[in-house]
Amino acid sequence: LRRLSFPRLDLNEALVVLEMPEQTLSQRAQKYIKFGTVTEKNVDQLRKLNLAVFPVRYNDKFYSDLWSSPTQEYTHLAYFSDILVGAICGRVEPQDHNKFKVYIMTIGVLAPYRRLGIGTQLLQQVLHACSQQPDCEAIYLHVQVNNDDAIDFYQRFGFSVGDVVKDYYCRIEPPDAVLLHRAPPFPVLTVKPAMYA
Repeated sequence: LRRLSFPRLDLNEALVVLEMPEQTLSQRAQKYIKFGTVTEKNVDQLRKLNLAVFPVRYNDKFYSDLWSSPTQEYTHLAYFSDILVGAICGRVEPQDHNKFKVYIMTIGVLAPYRRLGIGTQLLQQVLHACSQQPDCEAIYLHVQVNNDDAIDFYQRFGFSVGDVVKDYYCRIEPPDAVLLHRAPPFPVLTVKPAMYA
């Protein structure tokens, strides 16, 4: 039998790898992250992603409306090395006098790919799309009242915490949601994210 030998990893070297700051990890990951749109061909991947990320199921109409919508600027998919790992899904809600609001229906990233800036980039793309539309009056969403991390995340992007909506969610505890809202001006992206071919 032949003996295989592996290089020994110095304990100090191992600690350096384990203690790599999140920012450095996020920066190194950027070359693997790309973005795309929802199509009839990839909508089933989005359905599987949502099943893995969210405690609720979305119906077939939710998905068919996404890929068939004439307005795709508010829905984006995130890929890491060609694997779908995150998405943001928004819809346009018409208002009076040709104005509109954007409602963020979902935003989620698979757990192993969080803290790489993917959720941030997804939200930035939607905010940028809002900035390009002078008729966009607001962007808003609901967040479960006990989801402090999500509330803090949106507040970093200028969202204000609004009213609590009692019994907003069915079959999840707690069932109440808080309304988060942002009005113009919306931030403009100076660097466009890498798009998926």
